[in-house]
Amino acid sequence: MPLIMEDSINVDDLFGEPTSLELGLPPAASSPKGLAQRLDEMRLLGCCQKIAWSKLGCIAYISQDSSKVNVRHLQCRPSDGKWALSEETPLLPITEANGGHPLAHLSWNEAGSELAVIDLSGRISIYSIPISLNSVNGLRQPAFDPDDGSQIVGMMWLNTQRSVHAFYQAAKVQGRWAYSPFRRRPVGPFHPANKAALVCITRSGIMKLLYQNPDGRWAEISAELKNTSYSDRLLTHAALVATQNGVLVATYSACQKICFYRVQINWTPSQWDPAQQPRQPTQFPVPSFRFTHCKVETAGNVPGNRSGEEPDLHSFSNPLYCLSRLEIILPASDNAVGSTASPWIVAIFSTPPQVAQGHTHQQGPASVIVRWQLDTAAFTLHPKFDEMAAKRTNAQTKPRTVLRRLDDICSDRYVISVDHMEYGNVLAITYDDSSVAFYDPKTMAVFNGIDDGNTVTSLAQAGFHYTPDTTGQHISFSPSACAAVMLDGDGRTHLRVVEHSYGAENGLYDENKFSAAIASLTLAYCRGCGSEVNTDDILLILIRQLSTDAQTTFINEVYRALPINCNFTVEQDKLMNHPYIPRCLSIQASLGFKDKYTARSFASSVSWSILQLRHASILYPFFFQYNKGMQTEPHDPDVLRMMLGNTKWALDFCLYILNELFDLADEFESLSNDQEAFNQKLKTTNSLSLIMLLSSMSRAFLRFICRGLRGIPAGYANAPLTGDARTYYSEICQTVDASPARIDVYEKFLASVDSVVRHAYHGAGFGDAERPGPEKELLVNARIPPVLVAAVSTILRQTVPALRSDVDRMSIYMGDYGWLGLGSDRRSELYRRTREVDIIKKTPIRMTVSTGLDLSQGVKLNVQGQQQLRRRCVRCCEVSEGTYPPRSVLAFRMIFKLGHLRACICGGMWTIESGVNEVSK
Repeated sequence: MPLIMEDSINVDDLFGEPTSLELGLPPAASSPKGLAQRLDEMRLLGCCQKIAWSKLGCIAYISQDSSKVNVRHLQCRPSDGKWALSEETPLLPITEANGGHPLAHLSWNEAGSELAVIDLSGRISIYSIPISLNSVNGLRQPAFDPDDGSQIVGMMWLNTQRSVHAFYQAAKVQGRWAYSPFRRRPVGPFHPANKAALVCITRSGIMKLLYQNPDGRWAEISAELKNTSYSDRLLTHAALVATQNGVLVATYSACQKICFYRVQINWTPSQWDPAQQPRQPTQFPVPSFRFTHCKVETAGNVPGNRSGEEPDLHSFSNPLYCLSRLEIILPASDNAVGSTASPWIVAIFSTPPQVAQGHTHQQGPASVIVRWQLDTAAFTLHPKFDEMAAKRTNAQTKPRTVLRRLDDICSDRYVISVDHMEYGNVLAITYDDSSVAFYDPKTMAVFNGIDDGNTVTSLAQAGFHYTPDTTGQHISFSPSACAAVMLDGDGRTHLRVVEHSYGAENGLYDENKFSAAIASLTLAYCRGCGSEVNTDDILLILIRQLSTDAQTTFINEVYRALPINCNFTVEQDKLMNHPYIPRCLSIQASLGFKDKYTARSFASSVSWSILQLRHASILYPFFFQYNKGMQTEPHDPDVLRMMLGNTKWALDFCLYILNELFDLADEFESLSNDQEAFNQKLKTTNSLSLIMLLSSMSRAFLRFICRGLRGIPAGYANAPLTGDARTYYSEICQTVDASPARIDVYEKFLASVDSVVRHAYHGAGFGDAERPGPEKELLVNARIPPVLVAAVSTILRQTVPALRSDVDRMSIYMGDYGWLGLGSDRRSELYRRTREVDIIKKTPIRMTVSTGLDLSQGVKLNVQGQQQLRRRCVRCCEVSEGTYPPRSVLAFRMIFKLGHLRACICGGMWTIESGVNEVSK
């Protein structure tokens, strides 16, 4: 039966007189749509976050009817190369698992790969992102708890036990930015087996730890929080944060008390080594709680302390103010140990919108931010104890923990979100009118721009800001805080992007502001690289707001900040495990991407080619490593097919370089006696092959590839291969043998080029300290530096002509290199418009009209049998096809070790495509 108030029935009409009821209710349009409901949610339940942006780049949000979870992500559109939000994908496994229970809260773990979904009954389900941003696997199904007090009012994921590279700030030193890197130790407690675990607080005051055992099964323990009275056990909010001294917990109860706890989580055994388990009986680590402090409590009076003095706990408390948010803030750490400053508790108190609008003359501000500093104080005795004759002078008393209330911060707007972001350097407060204010967590000073143009700690401090936009009641910031997604009153998502003047204000240009903006973006990108966080939001800013010259300035800063020594003429083996080189190459390649059907810019083609060379270079050693000692297991045909595709690509790329060099040698032959004309013509020549040979980085990758191509026929001639595996292996050997340029000849050619480059550096007086400059010029600007002009002259006049007798020039000239995707000729353009190549396997994709894959089912559909999945990279727009799960352990280990289970070779995340309309090769 419908409610009597539905369908917009006017209550006055029930009595026949339009003015008979003077209820004094404010008009509905006086506040943003959904604001009153949102404030009610925040007042009644601490865990009510409806949208969450993971560090992998997945945006999960609860639908307006609270029945399902949808996901979106940032992506580069293949059609025009523009960055935007993807279409939403409903995750049906989550909907089916919750069985119609209204969903209340979402939370990603530290790595951003696992999602906790909490419903209004307090049931927790956990899901993971296995292979793409728009699919999930269930890890833990929700268990029904009939207790009415099982609603979750606060939760926290346990961190993973790994240290990361961090950057504290950027400071100008002699006119150049210097960045402050350090290695930050992880903050416990940790799961000994490095499995998933999370802590939550229920409404009835129960603290639970949900954790996954090494066998994949889930278990939990619980303990009751100590309370002073029964009413304190009815909690509405809880905040948790991990520190070096244990987990800090703050709770807010129905009797308006804020209590503080310090909890230790101990594991038995404390260490877990899977290698030792076959020798011992299986005993998984078992956790336990230990409360080391749970005494401090204080009342949350509003209005309260305004003058900085100690508040009177018995002062008048305005009953219209209700707690809507509770957080524990830790100041950013600037060292490996962690933050040494005292944490503080933030509580947001708000009045109902109708009351504030109807009685503005009687009430105070709409929201009040109340803060308590967590300090220690020494125990003091009454002076009368000093008069005791038997007083012990050597008695030592432990300091006690106190909550010292700080000045309140009042606002005439409603606070809907408090976010601690930019690696602890910024506290963002979002209001109901869509405005976002940035505060310094150490002082609560507002970031209004550049106060100190010589020091940069965050984007907000450097002057980045959000302009007013569509109002919404839920917001989540991107991993690097360059963007945010808001949910409006109708449940629709809106992308918001930070803005900056970049020094152009009021018709004038300020170089200091532009420089600080670039430094802050560089700092954010380096932090993302060090923490292995998705940086697509930074790429979005670079493409939308920066000119080509400004983008080049940014890339130069990144190379300096990480730092990357571009000279690999000697220490070439460091290339294989360098963590930041692929990150730099990826963002360079993305900045020059136009669309799927247009050739990249020349500088982008250089970085994109080196990325693919790196992929092939790493592939061969992994193939040799994971085939050792595994002759008893049949070799996976898919792995050998991937090796075949990459072998064909690598050989064709090497031949492409030779073909272009032969053409350049013929073109420059007439200028052999005129060095000035030679130099001028070289300045206007964009040759990818020359850059690949002159750069020590790409030249080293080419040598690694040649080493791998030599190793396959020599190492697996007698391998036990059968069926398709032997067919692919035979084709690999035939492809290598049929190459117009033998591998040993190509290696000899690379050695000659290496000698020429070394001689050019030596002749110009460039030592190891000076060589990184020209090498960086090759990589970042794709320009041949003056010091290497002599090397180019020698290569074209001597090295290339000497090679002609050792290769089949006609076969090289007649080769089809359009499928490499590097050229701008008609053949390459036609291939881009009609065909695609698997970016991982380097094989033409067998196109079909539709894959028949229901994206809403995600991977759940696929685990019933091996399904053919087509995935597209959200960054470079390349595609890959494969089966999931892989057919063999070897295939899974190869893909996982290469890092391509969830990510492309460029570092962009995969997304599953529902169907294609392409032609077959």
